Amino acid sequence: MTISRITVYRQWQPFRDGTYRCSGGRSAEGFDSTIVGITSAKGVTGYGETAPLGSFYDPAFAEGARAAIGQLAPTLLGADAAAIETLNRRMDLILKGHGYAKSAIDMALWDLTGKTSGLSLATLSGGGDGHSVPLYRSLAQEAPEAMAARARKYIAEGYRRLQVKVGLDVDEDIARLDAVRAAVPSDTVLFCDANGSWGTMETRRFLTATRNLDYVLEQPCESYEENLAIRRSCDRALVLDETIDGADVLLRAIADGLVDGITIKLARVGGVTKAKLLRDIAIARNLRITIEDTGGAQIDTAAYAGLLLSTPEGLRQHTVDFHNWVTVSNARADFRIANGHMTPPGGPGLGVEVDTTVFGRPLFEYAL
Repeated sequence: MTISRITVYRQWQPFRDGTYRCSGGRSAEGFDSTIVGITSAKGVTGYGETAPLGSFYDPAFAEGARAAIGQLAPTLLGADAAAIETLNRRMDLILKGHGYAKSAIDMALWDLTGKTSGLSLATLSGGGDGHSVPLYRSLAQEAPEAMAARARKYIAEGYRRLQVKVGLDVDEDIARLDAVRAAVPSDTVLFCDANGSWGTMETRRFLTATRNLDYVLEQPCESYEENLAIRRSCDRALVLDETIDGADVLLRAIADGLVDGITIKLARVGGVTKAKLLRDIAIARNLRITIEDTGGAQIDTAAYAGLLLSTPEGLRQHTVDFHNWVTVSNARADFRIANGHMTPPGGPGLGVEVDTTVFGRPLFEYAL
């Protein structure tokens, strides 16, 4: 399964619900997505996608992804696409870091391998457990009454799990959570996500003021040490997201008793291959697991949903349906959503059919 061609496209994906705001006043209007197609000598093409959330969320940005892919792609021509871990090591040798760029290439390799073998990503990554994965919807930071109205809208659309974005003024964040909690059914699962914007003082104030409310606390502080200090006084489940960027930090967090669950983002950790490693470590320690990404449409959603489907059902937290966050599509895919769950598309690889004509001319292409 020799790699004979690598093609790179760009797609701008505006948000369906307008500006997305998170802590610190940071915002984005959509995903600037990069799509990679890897074609074998037999003419089969696998696709991958990476879409950083602006340039403020992770140490990543869209133009950086495209530049890094342009450096990596020529070195992969002629290689065996099925040797995914070997190619990951090659990419790490050639370019240090920049996992968000490698993620699209790695994803395309899994898709190509699945299409060639006739197996789905869920089957290749461990075997599907059940048929669907739980969904959540994120509530971007607004005034409390606006967030409550949006929460009711998402509940009416069938979501049963909501992520309340906090991390600004603590008193305002308390009001946000109070408003959302009062607006939704009592069995709605709430996560409060500060995206690492609080210090320990702000986090403790929030925990004290909301002690009577039922929610999971997600990534309150930026540094590992601050979150560890909070763990000692936190009487509710604590999930880390931005902190978990590799196997070393996850093993340390497990040893320190820091986490009850983790969020794995494909672009942050470097793709499906490395996300699977983190997933399997978390499974071994009975942690709750979210697998998602920093953004994208059908291609990306199919990848992380497929990997989550092969995660034991009892340890799955939830994921997102990013393809429903945006106003454009980049593939035909049979996502079925009902009762707060999503069934990933069937079929080999990612299970998506990509029509590259929607992207326009490729940004660049490398071929043997």
